[in-house]
Amino acid sequence: MKAKATLKQIAKELNVSVSTVSKALNDSPEISELTKIKIKEYAKLKNYKPNVIGLNLKNRKTKTIGVIIPNILNSFFAKVFSGIEKIADEKGYNVIMCISNESLEKEAHTLEMLSNGTIDGFIVSVSEEAQKNHEYNHFKEIINDGTPIVMFDRIADGVECDKVVVDDFDSALNSTQHLINIGCKNIALFSSVDNLSVGKLRAEGYLKALENNNIPVNANIILRTDSEDNLKNKIESIFDNNTIDGVFALDENDSVAALKVGLKKGFKIPKELSIIGFADGILASRRLSPSLTTVSQHGIEIGEVAAKLLIARLESKEEHVPYETVVIKTKLKERESTRKL
Repeated sequence: MKAKATLKQIAKELNVSVSTVSKALNDSPEISELTKIKIKEYAKLKNYKPNVIGLNLKNRKTKTIGVIIPNILNSFFAKVFSGIEKIADEKGYNVIMCISNESLEKEAHTLEMLSNGTIDGFIVSVSEEAQKNHEYNHFKEIINDGTPIVMFDRIADGVECDKVVVDDFDSALNSTQHLINIGCKNIALFSSVDNLSVGKLRAEGYLKALENNNIPVNANIILRTDSEDNLKNKIESIFDNNTIDGVFALDENDSVAALKVGLKKGFKIPKELSIIGFADGILASRRLSPSLTTVSQHGIEIGEVAAKLLIARLESKEEHVPYETVVIKTKLKERESTRKL
């Protein structure tokens, strides 16, 4: 059976956007007569038939939001989704959640699949592979075709859309400063998220705090990698070969690993070793002893703000609404892994 021609296929063949093809076939005054003729003739040649169901969905709106997160096991993303769902429910929208599993290919496929009349807009945290390869064309294509995207936490600077982020740089600077204020002089940095935008910003904040306090950078106690396994394998040697009295960990799993190894090596926490970790999950606050001092990212609030931004754009009668970047302030939650001031 011969496959039917689609708007996307026609757009790809003629090197124009799907939106241009759609407008040309509907005699929009926005498209030049020459382009209209070219597109209509090609569509006729390919025996293109409009998808009536798809058109109806586009015209009446689906009242459904697509959410794509990189990792379902991360408690931060679970909190963000909770915030999204709360606002969506209040506004009468349904939510479809998909997981990219840090894969660029799966992320792009999910965007393409759901943008074909299934959802009205997306809320996305960019996959690890997309950030590593700086590959964001799949987002740009979806936005150019008229489907809005709100990015949160992990964002793509080169993509013009609404964004919700936390103050990663300032949070890291303030957390490192807190360790300095309680008397730490040799503060290790542990990161398994160095290939992500958030990891780079947090590392910069740590380095800036050292600079502000005239503390020399000791490369021997800085561990920056893009693999949790790699980090876990190297943490013990850093503890064995260096004098450390503080740790700033850039991810929840990194801080848990630091705490476990510190205890294994016989450190009295927080008397001899103070630890601060990024992300305020259940592990940090309830399941570890001593409990971890953490940077709370306010995941629920991030989700709520992202949902409000997307729904406001979907329901706006204005054609060109300026894009907005909202910065959510973090909070240091002091627990048992840091000394008191």
